[in-house]
Amino acid sequence: MSERVAGVSVIGTAFRIFTTAPLRPVALGCIKSIVYNFFFCQYRAALFPGKIPVSRVDHQLDEKIPFTPDWIGVYLDFVAFWIRSLGFLLNTCRKKPQGEWPAALTGVREFLKSMGALYGFAAEVYQKNLSTTRRPFYIRRPRFILIHAFDPHLMCIPSLHVMVVIRTYTKFAAILRSLGDGETYSEQIAELKRGALDITEAILYVKQHSVNCVAAAMYAMTCFDAELFPRSEAEDFVSRLFTEDTLDAPLSPAQKLPKIDQRDGEIIRNHIETLYRRFLLEGPAANSEAGSWETPLIRFLQSL
Repeated sequence: MSERVAGVSVIGTAFRIFTTAPLRPVALGCIKSIVYNFFFCQYRAALFPGKIPVSRVDHQLDEKIPFTPDWIGVYLDFVAFWIRSLGFLLNTCRKKPQGEWPAALTGVREFLKSMGALYGFAAEVYQKNLSTTRRPFYIRRPRFILIHAFDPHLMCIPSLHVMVVIRTYTKFAAILRSLGDGETYSEQIAELKRGALDITEAILYVKQHSVNCVAAAMYAMTCFDAELFPRSEAEDFVSRLFTEDTLDAPLSPAQKLPKIDQRDGEIIRNHIETLYRRFLLEGPAANSEAGSWETPLIRFLQSL
């Protein structure tokens, strides 16, 4: 059986990153960007409200998605998800001949650097308009208590969860293909895409985001890197949401999977894709008067 990305140690990967000289400064820069653009800015907004407008971004289709606490582990896995992918790539790099090592390591370094840049990119929206959703006050499990206690829940559009997992599976595949290993590791590439879909569904099942947040995140990722996440890939991604082949066994057999009516799933996918296309049409790539990439998202938030 081929090695799964899910089996890579997160702690081991972090240790290797910080003990590899070319990666250490990039990792520190990534952490700095995450702490500032997500945690510091969000807590500042929560402690000193009123300086940045806050929009509620719920949609009536959210009610068709059942609140499913069992998916909290999948939801919280998004950071480990991309760290494990780095670990797998580092393992792949070690198998390269000494002469190919620098080129292989460069791909990992770019991946790590882009993850920090992603948080700064999303913050271009958050700094102008914050967003939130209604989420149930569920504290029967410790993980939910931590979420309610430490997550001000003010940065919903665009969803960083979705942005991070999309960047993970697309960059992971691009690096392996650039090294000539795309066919060799096709199973792992497919595994990461399924994992990205699982986590995207999880944010909706645990009611941390709205369907609107998914469309906004997909649009943001096309703007962030249109080569790796073009419209065709975005449409393929959304077409797989809430379908039987997306679930990569994140739950134990004893836990029940949520049930979404087939017709409702189709309506939800159609809404996300339609809103994504709307953002593209209103964005600078299609409209010279649109301004910067975040303009369609800001206008959308201001309209709510």
